Amino acid sequence: MTRITAAVCTEFGKPLQLEEVELRAPEAGEIEVTLEAVAICHSDIHYAEGAWGGDLPAVYGHEAAGRISAVGASVSDLTVGQRVVVTLIRSCGACANCASGKPTICEAPDTGASPITRPDGTPVKKAMDCGAFAERVVVHHSQVVPLPDDMPPEAVALMACGVITGVGAIVNAGKLRTGEDVVVIGAGGVGLNAIQGARIAGARRIVAVDMTEEKLETAKAFGATDGVLATQKAPWKAVHKILGRGANLVAVTVGAIPAYDDAPRYMGWGGRMVMIGMPHSGAMAEYEPVVMAFMGQGMIGSKMGDVVIRRDIPWLADLYRQGRLKLDELVSGRWSLDQINEAIADTKAGGAKRNVILF
Repeated sequence: MTRITAAVCTEFGKPLQLEEVELRAPEAGEIEVTLEAVAICHSDIHYAEGAWGGDLPAVYGHEAAGRISAVGASVSDLTVGQRVVVTLIRSCGACANCASGKPTICEAPDTGASPITRPDGTPVKKAMDCGAFAERVVVHHSQVVPLPDDMPPEAVALMACGVITGVGAIVNAGKLRTGEDVVVIGAGGVGLNAIQGARIAGARRIVAVDMTEEKLETAKAFGATDGVLATQKAPWKAVHKILGRGANLVAVTVGAIPAYDDAPRYMGWGGRMVMIGMPHSGAMAEYEPVVMAFMGQGMIGSKMGDVVIRRDIPWLADLYRQGRLKLDELVSGRWSLDQINEAIADTKAGGAKRNVILF
């Protein structure tokens, strides 16, 4: 057992508590990573608020980077000292979905017992298969990808969730073709990466839709060709005017039901909507099926950008090192672990792209 400091959620909707907890050594198929950085994702916040339920006490955090500090039995492709990105995507590698290149929806992600306990032996949930609001993590070897030492840890951490979710939703799930038009609803962390994905994939026009002018300006810096305020009456009409028709691809990157209700209005004939943002459990959206059927439109769910991490993360790292993918510009603030509640509050305020905890 190793004693570490972690930010523990003891009650939904309350501030996280710094505690000393015990982390067991990695077992067969697992590795231990001493963390250098972990970003704060809205999914962590939603979980800590109780939006999707779950067991407590728990350690959240799933967008992390660090160096391997121990390796369990039967792990042969990873070594102590390697810098890795730590993701929540745990895959068995053998089920039907894994075998067909869809590890984000692995049918048999056997997580087993949490490696985290309090000193008195009370189990602590390793939330989202990571538990990265802590100094170290023990995770399955399928969850990490080695990355070059010359990348700053903040940039490495961002590729664990927000970047792959946004870019992958456009490229993998949305299958954007060169010359198509894209609308991205929400210009937050994931939305900006969806915009980058559309730019990289060769979209003709990329229209960002958001509630504030400031975010629309930021979206243009990441590749949006146009911006439309969601607060205006019937913003989809402004989008149709810009594009000359409805969009080929509409990406909903916010977990807001009004955004989902309006998204089909932005689509053109044969258009498709990629559903990325995750509303609270039980929230329902409404559609008019006859319109979507008549216009040949479709809806696609996208979990973690449908990525294959050993394929897609090295590709994105190369784009970053070539100056073609913005990562440094996504970091809004750098915080210490004892400032995590302040960093979460700043993220909830809506102005941050990504806040990062540095160890």
